[in-house]
Amino acid sequence: MPSDRRTVLALTGALLAGAAGCLSDDPADDDTGSDDPGDDHADDDDSAAGSSDGNGFDGYDVPDFPQLELATDPEIDETALAEQVRGNLELSFDLLAQLREQEPDDNLFCSPYSVSVALAMTYAGARGDTAAEMADALRYELEGDDLHPAFGALEAEFARRNEDGEDVDDPTGEGHDGPAFQLSTANSTWGEEGVDFDEAFLELLEAYYGAGMRLVDFSGSPEEARERINEWVEERTNDRIEDLLPGGSIDASTRLVLTNAIYFEAMWKYPFSEEDTEPAPFTGLDGEETEVEMMHQSIEVPYAEIGGHQLVELPYANDDTSMVIVLPAAGEFDAFEAAFSVDRLATLLGETSRPEVELAMPTFDIESKFSLVETMRELGMERAFGDADFSGMTEGDNGLVISEIIHQSFVEVDELGTEAAAATAVVMEESAPPDRVELTVDRPFLFFVLDRPTETPLFAGRVVDGETLQEE
Repeated sequence: MPSDRRTVLALTGALLAGAAGCLSDDPADDDTGSDDPGDDHADDDDSAAGSSDGNGFDGYDVPDFPQLELATDPEIDETALAEQVRGNLELSFDLLAQLREQEPDDNLFCSPYSVSVALAMTYAGARGDTAAEMADALRYELEGDDLHPAFGALEAEFARRNEDGEDVDDPTGEGHDGPAFQLSTANSTWGEEGVDFDEAFLELLEAYYGAGMRLVDFSGSPEEARERINEWVEERTNDRIEDLLPGGSIDASTRLVLTNAIYFEAMWKYPFSEEDTEPAPFTGLDGEETEVEMMHQSIEVPYAEIGGHQLVELPYANDDTSMVIVLPAAGEFDAFEAAFSVDRLATLLGETSRPEVELAMPTFDIESKFSLVETMRELGMERAFGDADFSGMTEGDNGLVISEIIHQSFVEVDELGTEAAAATAVVMEESAPPDRVELTVDRPFLFFVLDRPTETPLFAGRVVDGETLQEE
């Protein structure tokens, strides 16, 4: 796939439906499976920047770019895929918003893609009002007949991305250990022996998610089943996600667990020099300064600034994947984060040029683990946890409900690149221009790891606390 193709994020109006014109500031707006592991600008009216809300976005139109040409397997209409990619992006904003309410002073990291896939597999067995609530909460823009092929197309595209990554050369030319680019995803279902699972449900999961059914004895040996699932996750995340399912999360009443694992390791296209890394202050959300290790380099990369809010896009070695860093204006992080949206991200990306950026940013590592039950309840997914209808999963009346959704993630960013991993488990039981600019990331910021040809948000995070930013 050509690396210069515009992103799905900025596809046609089908992707950004209803977003043209001024942007609002309203923040409310038995194992059958394998065990083997130069851009156009929007409205350039100078009066739009620095508007009365202090966010500098009023008056900017969401950019409109050419339709993406995406080779997918299974085949799916590109506009339909674009619609779901927008839904995936919106879910990433929803998740960050809910998680920051729970931990407002903490650094956060998650994989919206992992969450969405694990729950899409669960959604395949939902019916009636349960399915309707899940589709709304998870921002599923497509009907089931199109939704699952859309996810299957993304899975196939990422598999190709990973295959192509085998030929990506080490940008430093120094023969560092490990791949210059790796992106792998895996799905699996773990079902109770003796339960009569619906054949159509299993066939759908195998066809679009590659999720073979692994039979386990939850009722007789729940701890053994838990350990087996955790081992599967560890193997597929290079041991970065350990003990995804904690003790007690699986018991004799468990009937089905659906899992997704994603692993990402990539070198920067333009690596930083370790010799240029030096201590520098980082001002946290509470105003306190902490000394962190700050990387430095001067590079020509996509950069935008609107109303004092800055964005920089740092490509990885494969050219198709990048980290997008969004640095709100000093003192405006809270207001910016509350109003940030898919459309505003699209606007910033649409305003990019390629100046020489004097970039300073910290190395960082974040580990997060969440139960997403209350998060999904807040997003409107109620019935799945109580009066649920998952009759598409088994033959007859099964009485299955979601008892837990566990998401765990890890990211490490240094001079050479990024390593990230995440896993999600759904447990079921019965009943993110001047010629030369400076960007110093020394205060709270948001970041996203994006697959650019499909603009799928693989990972998303926020950094607000320097004290814990570089803990070993």
